[in-house]
Amino acid sequence: MEDETAPQKGTVTQRAIERIKAMIGEGRLEPGQRLPTERDLAVQLGMSRSSMREAIRALTVLGVLEARHGSGIYVTQLEAGDLLETFGVVADLSRGPRLVELLEIRRILESTATALAAARITADQLAEVEKHLAAMNATDDPEEILAHDLAFHREIAVAAGNETMAAILEGLSSRTFRARVWRGYQEEGAFARTRREHAAIHRALAARDPEAARAAAAAHVGEVEEWLRTQLGPQGRSPGPDVPPLT
Repeated sequence: MEDETAPQKGTVTQRAIERIKAMIGEGRLEPGQRLPTERDLAVQLGMSRSSMREAIRALTVLGVLEARHGSGIYVTQLEAGDLLETFGVVADLSRGPRLVELLEIRRILESTATALAAARITADQLAEVEKHLAAMNATDDPEEILAHDLAFHREIAVAAGNETMAAILEGLSSRTFRARVWRGYQEEGAFARTRREHAAIHRALAARDPEAARAAAAAHVGEVEEWLRTQLGPQGRSPGPDVPPLT
């Protein structure tokens, strides 16, 4: 009997996940609302408690639900950053050609976010961007430059006013991912170039020029993307001993 039913277990659990998601999507469960008990939910949806338990566990990992000790299971606030947190794992674990694909996605989204930011950025937000640019220019320490580089782009993504896009970019710009690329990129003596590119982005933001901002951001990420393509070679191979340590 176990051999016959085991292959179906994942399918049943997935169905339970979809049913709970549907309840949230249809407004029957609101952000911050407590779920019915595991037993009541299983009866309501016509499923076993074990499948419901697995579904709740999976949705908790994904940031859709949260367990509060001694209180029960609640729907989270469903913030984009929480729901897309696992997206950063893809960037952290990708190797070789997949890194190029991620940089390509980041170039597309980063240029769009920067164009939006040029039209929407406040004076205070622009001052924060300028602060991180000045800090990058004031040091030659790779770790400090990386930290301010991350913060520079994070401020711009927030200024774009699209929380979902900002969350995706945060995943694509995780410290682990960026550090792996930077370790190789800095060996090319690229600090001066990247400082100029950041300055161009800042000038476009200060001028409130969306198209200039879009072009400057695309050129900035595109430089790293093209450099990585050359390291991987025409076959898109993963870096070997003669290639800077990207992974």
